Amino acid sequence: MAQIIDGKAISTQIKEELKEKVAKMKEAGTEVCLAVIQVGNDPASSVYVNNKKKACEYIGINSLAYELPESTTEEELLALIQELNDRADVNGILVQLPVPKHIDEDKIIKAISPKKDVDGFHPQSVGALCIGQPGFVSCTPAGIIQLLKRSGIEIEGKECVVVGRSNIVGKPMSLLLLRENGTVTVAHSRTKDLKAICKRADILVVAIGKPRFITEEYIKEGAVVIDVGIHRNENNKLCGDVDFEAVEPHCSAITPVPGGVGPMTIAMLMNNCVESVEM
Repeated sequence: MAQIIDGKAISTQIKEELKEKVAKMKEAGTEVCLAVIQVGNDPASSVYVNNKKKACEYIGINSLAYELPESTTEEELLALIQELNDRADVNGILVQLPVPKHIDEDKIIKAISPKKDVDGFHPQSVGALCIGQPGFVSCTPAGIIQLLKRSGIEIEGKECVVVGRSNIVGKPMSLLLLRENGTVTVAHSRTKDLKAICKRADILVVAIGKPRFITEEYIKEGAVVIDVGIHRNENNKLCGDVDFEAVEPHCSAITPVPGGVGPMTIAMLMNNCVESVEM
């Protein structure tokens, strides 16, 4: 039986630690404040934004919500970001992605001050991660490192394979595993003989965006499998990039979907907000 890595329990643990930290900061007269901007009313984005607000409230972080209409221009959005960059009482700024098509996502990410970039998407944050300097780390990969460490899984010296090379998960994930002294291979949709590469992995992180793509044929016996994907299957039930039922008997540890990586993303966002004050 594989160890089921419980993201809900671990994220709760992190939130409790942050709650305590924030209470001590308040006693010392320091408040933490996150500004969340959502443009348009994409239903999935609204759910995420709502969850972020709830997490802030639970931990004791002040949150400012800017719910802007779909018709908001790029100039208006950039002006709001600049205003929040200049405000001393705002520690973190988050623009919920995706933004409407008439707004340049890249320009928006670059407009946020690296000191307030709690999502960890700014080129300066990514560059700092590359060369081992302090800076914000993208929340999902940072959450995966916490899942591994808090589940007692050693990364050092392990063969780690990351399937997926996105700027949000795959690339920062590979850098974080390197930082923990893992031996890292990044594979993707164009990789030749993906099965053979995945089968070498002691730790396999899958963020390929294809439902139940990874079957038992990709798994080395006793591997640790982290599933970043989230999809709805033909019965409208949530599933990941890994075929959980087929893969689980071959693993030493695995994350479920839902309840694995998902809850960690918001916990690490909260962690970044608290760190923004310390930074």
